[in-house]
Amino acid sequence: MNVLSSLSHHDAILLDLDGTIIDSRAGIISSLHDAIRDLGHEPDPAEDLTWVVGPPLHDLVARVLTHYGDDRAEEAVRRYRYHYERRGMHRSPVFPGMREVIEAVTASGARLFLATSKPVHLARAILELRELTPYFTALYGARPDDTGAEKPELIAQLLEEHQIAKNRAIMVGDRRFDISGAHANHIRGLGVLWGYGGEEELTEAGADALVTDPGELMAAIRGQLAAAHIHPAE
Repeated sequence: MNVLSSLSHHDAILLDLDGTIIDSRAGIISSLHDAIRDLGHEPDPAEDLTWVVGPPLHDLVARVLTHYGDDRAEEAVRRYRYHYERRGMHRSPVFPGMREVIEAVTASGARLFLATSKPVHLARAILELRELTPYFTALYGARPDDTGAEKPELIAQLLEEHQIAKNRAIMVGDRRFDISGAHANHIRGLGVLWGYGGEEELTEAGADALVTDPGELMAAIRGQLAAAHIHPAE
């Protein structure tokens, strides 16, 4: 029996993009390095920038630039966007097994939504490159100027606009922002370990469950939604 056979159109699965659906690390970091070079600096190869994948862009660029004694965050963001849209976004393969999850969730009758801090026009372009856009009921992300990227507000808007009951929704993501955004809206937050946050970050954020492999994700979604029906979040 399909593990998602009990789901219906009333159920909503919200997926993060970077670190959940796509492995975007290489494209994001290479674009950031290109932006740093544009500002006249040579990127430090010893600096681990994995942490930049996931949070809203403006929150991280200023921190990265302090390493180089530079405060031109707005210019760095503009240069990053240029390089990311030209090359970086193409370096974002779908994690093995996630296409099958997306197909199975949609086939179950549940509604699938994207909830990302990335500007929604870029998220749409990436999903279109991978031929995944048709599986989603709607895509939610930041505005072109990066405003509206905070997960609590973004998820709240999504739930309200699609009249989704809070015990029929679950947020799936790899960073603490996904979990805190879910809990701010009294829905369950499911953490995935193939992304960039890691077990410690997700556990400290209070993830309702952790999944180590996309092959386990469908059963975890079904289990968490079943639990939410019985024990709605306060």
